[in-house]
Amino acid sequence: MIDTRIETFLTLCRVMNYRKTAELLNMTQPAVTQHIHFLEEQYGCKLFSYDRRTLTMTKEAELLQKYAENVLYQEKKLKAELKHSDGVSLSIGATKTIGEYVIDKHISAFLSVPKNSISVNVENTETLLSELSAGKLDFALIEGYFDKSRYASKLYRKEPFVGLCGKNHPFANKTVPIDKIWIENLILREEGSGTRDILGQLLTEYNHSFAEFDRITTISNFGLITKLLENNNCITFAYRAVGENNDALAEFCIKGWNVSREFNYVYLDTPFSEYAVNLFENYRERNARQ
Repeated sequence: MIDTRIETFLTLCRVMNYRKTAELLNMTQPAVTQHIHFLEEQYGCKLFSYDRRTLTMTKEAELLQKYAENVLYQEKKLKAELKHSDGVSLSIGATKTIGEYVIDKHISAFLSVPKNSISVNVENTETLLSELSAGKLDFALIEGYFDKSRYASKLYRKEPFVGLCGKNHPFANKTVPIDKIWIENLILREEGSGTRDILGQLLTEYNHSFAEFDRITTISNFGLITKLLENNNCITFAYRAVGENNDALAEFCIKGWNVSREFNYVYLDTPFSEYAVNLFENYRERNARQ
């Protein structure tokens, strides 16, 4: 059973505030401090320090956090295995493009086995990585960037990143110079989303930024985004999967851009996590053979 002082440590890593940690764990603030001091003495290193009144983690704390998250996750999975010895139960996450447009057939194949069960949380990258670190997910299917030094990963597939518009928009099925897009109403996903981050990186690589657009609309729901695109008065950038089954939409390309990104399984580096990933992947391969 994992030490309660490790749970205190992980909570402090997450909220980076001693008072909030005490409130979340129904402890006193001195008790939180005692737990951290115990771990520092146990491991012979400083875990936290203050920099101009801002609490920061040491490199040693970051290493302990990674290890402790893995141990906590494995303990949760062990308890679940002992409680439910038959059937397979998975708790996974998926970023919005993948969850809404990519994995439906894969999940159906997994559920074709009557005793299998699955919980799928469709959220943005930032939220999913936080839940993964907290041991709430067996793995997440992530589009775009994540910290490969902190998480294990395995390629799911590569996907083109394209411009999308209505089929009657002037850009439809064309390659356009980048200076033509600034007058368009650009629809962006919310901050923390993979597609928004990728577009921001692309613009930076070409010495541009979001600030050059005359108009930007932020929407977190792809269903609403595609409906607005159908009206032919706005554009967005997303993965091909978002528009490929919608006859009302068309792709366009920016001259000089030829971009694809990875969809990855992202998980804690534990045997249980790797087992869950490989198990789920086998159902995709089985479905492809049928």
